[in-house]
Amino acid sequence: MIAWRLEKYEELASTSDFCAERAKAGEPEGLAVFAAQQSAGRGSRGRTWLSPPGNVALSVLLRPETAAALTRHGRESGHPRLSFSSSDLSIIPLLAGVAVADALKTVCPPNITPMLKWPNDILLNGQKCAGLLIDATQSQSRIDWLVIGIGINVAYAPEVSGRATTCLAAHGTETPALAVGRAVLDHLSAWLDTFQTSGPAKIISTWLTRAHPIGTHLEVKTAQHTATGTFAGLSPTGELLLQVENRIETYRTGEILLGTRT
Repeated sequence: MIAWRLEKYEELASTSDFCAERAKAGEPEGLAVFAAQQSAGRGSRGRTWLSPPGNVALSVLLRPETAAALTRHGRESGHPRLSFSSSDLSIIPLLAGVAVADALKTVCPPNITPMLKWPNDILLNGQKCAGLLIDATQSQSRIDWLVIGIGINVAYAPEVSGRATTCLAAHGTETPALAVGRAVLDHLSAWLDTFQTSGPAKIISTWLTRAHPIGTHLEVKTAQHTATGTFAGLSPTGELLLQVENRIETYRTGEILLGTRT
């Protein structure tokens, strides 16, 4: 398992930007950065992610390219290393989503079950509680470095235009943000190990058990068009499968709105 080197700060502009700068300077994998507050947090598709005091702003640095010559079960000097290529990048938000959902399950009341929404949201009772952001630099099929940014509404639920949001405190959870962040790191490390030993299939099958069910009505928005249909699962590499009339459409990216199961 990864032994995270956790650094804690009272305020940063963006934990992901901070990790990226450290990566460019040669920081080894395993860095985890937690900020009690962000002043310029980033969300998906260019949005701002608001992260006031009391919420989780956490980013981690991975360098899977350092083990590119190893097999998925390989070892280097007896020390396990991450080994995956750019073709696996679409699995990473799914893996991180499962880890966050599992961590939230440990702090939420028994009647609250976190639900995953493709590709990078975690919901509580249909409202967004957490989000993920993946930054990576790659050359051909090799990844130089990868940063997973994780934002969780713990004490507060900032308003987001067009989205219903919530926080852990609204559901009776009083766990401090740092403790939630540490739980996420534990589960993230465990799921990275699972990825190395079992590959993408285990991540995808687990994600599906924690997500909106097959048959859920979806609206998918991309830069090119908007499509409506029903959720038909995920491809072997993590793309969204949408049943549209008598055909299956595949999406590598996009924003989805959930409807009801048909």
